[in-house]
Amino acid sequence: MSIPEKLERTRALDRPAGAARDAVQGVLTHRGVKDALHGVWLGHALHPSLAQFTLGSFLSASLLDLVGGQRRASSTLIAAGLAGTLPTVASGWADYSDAHEEQQRVGVVHAALNAAAVACYGGALVARARGGGGRALSAAGGALSGFSAYLGGHLAFRQALGPNQAEAVPHTGPGDWQPLGAAADVPDGRPVRRLAGDTPVVVVRSGGEVSVLADRCPHASAPMHDAELGEEGGCAVLTCPWHGSVFRVDDGSVVHGPATAPLPRFEHRTVDGVLQARVVTFPGVPAS
Repeated sequence: MSIPEKLERTRALDRPAGAARDAVQGVLTHRGVKDALHGVWLGHALHPSLAQFTLGSFLSASLLDLVGGQRRASSTLIAAGLAGTLPTVASGWADYSDAHEEQQRVGVVHAALNAAAVACYGGALVARARGGGGRALSAAGGALSGFSAYLGGHLAFRQALGPNQAEAVPHTGPGDWQPLGAAADVPDGRPVRRLAGDTPVVVVRSGGEVSVLADRCPHASAPMHDAELGEEGGCAVLTCPWHGSVFRVDDGSVVHGPATAPLPRFEHRTVDGVLQARVVTFPGVPAS
């Protein structure tokens, strides 16, 4: 069993992980700020992009210190990494606040390692300002950052904290028209679940208009037929029942996070009173 897998199963981490989650949720109360930190405006998670800059700066500095003779360049890279720390940490905590328990166990260790690494790099700069070398602190910071990045990769790609959970729908959904039942049976103002072939979809009638979207929230796979139908900005929206992501009904686009990817959309038509749907694919890429 790998170290991240052991961390996933360590119940002793629940107390600090829960305290960190509650603290972050208490601070990030402004929805616009939280949306920005999640990366709603970017179309995918913001944290990995910022982490690339911060981690790259730190590890490059440690490498230069290991080689020697590049103290000024190394110090510049450390300063750049420290400058990028605040937005990187803020975006990471925003994602963490909506993670499930196993993700939070790994995430709180990831955060602690990052904090220790930042302390080492900050200490290295202070040591240099006092005439010392700080190379040992830089090396320690590099080791801590490297292991923290390993846990971050586990969070993102093994535990799927951040990736689009509905990405496969345009590829696996039906490319030909599939019956969803009688159009007259779709209630007004209440999302309902149907099957387009083998693909679950959510059908919404709002103000006389029907929309068909994937029944899987891109953030954490919540069933969107349990979503709440409402209105925002003059548009009908669905609010995810698990973490509160908000999507426009007409095109599936994200209004509020934590989701950053849209709900996949299905074309629909009514033939002889029967509602039919097929997935909207990418140009030149057929559905299976």
